[in-house]
Amino acid sequence: MEPTDIETPELLRRAAEGDEEAFVALYRRFQGAIYRFAWRMTGSREAAEDVTQETFLAIVRGPGRYEEGRGPFGAYLYGIARNLLMKRAGRERPFVALGEEQQALRTAEDPAADLDRRQAVEAVRHAVLALPAHYREVVVLAELHGLPYEEVAAALGISAVAARVKVHRARLKLAEAARTVRPAIVEPEVQS
Repeated sequence: MEPTDIETPELLRRAAEGDEEAFVALYRRFQGAIYRFAWRMTGSREAAEDVTQETFLAIVRGPGRYEEGRGPFGAYLYGIARNLLMKRAGRERPFVALGEEQQALRTAEDPAADLDRRQAVEAVRHAVLALPAHYREVVVLAELHGLPYEEVAAALGISAVAARVKVHRARLKLAEAARTVRPAIVEPEVQS
């Protein structure tokens, strides 16, 4: 059986026993999501790479720390990444590099629609990055990563009810930030 076909708890058990292939399979399975979370939280690809690497180093250093009964392994990884991001924010000024993902949004068929899409994406990125970190993290986890409230709660170390409240408040703050960053996206201009 290939490591990619093995369930996460079994891969984690094998990785804890020193099975390098199992660890690589875990890394490949979760690395992209952790990287995107860190990138969306910081706006920096370099910081995202560092946080992703540090997250998986934490697994190597303490493979037995994960408790399956407390939530999914992915939520556990988000929690590690979140803690690393918080430590990082405490020791350095946040760097926000905007416009890095524009290359992925090109379409040759309709340049005007492409421009509108790019402007909308940039406005949303600005709005997300303008949020305080405690709201930004729930928006990234719930809205951009599509995690259910239970997994958001596990990643943040809070109850599911508290996660729902935070997501609701974060959505309100995001809508407010979006209006501030780019009013035309939220409230289209009316032609007279």
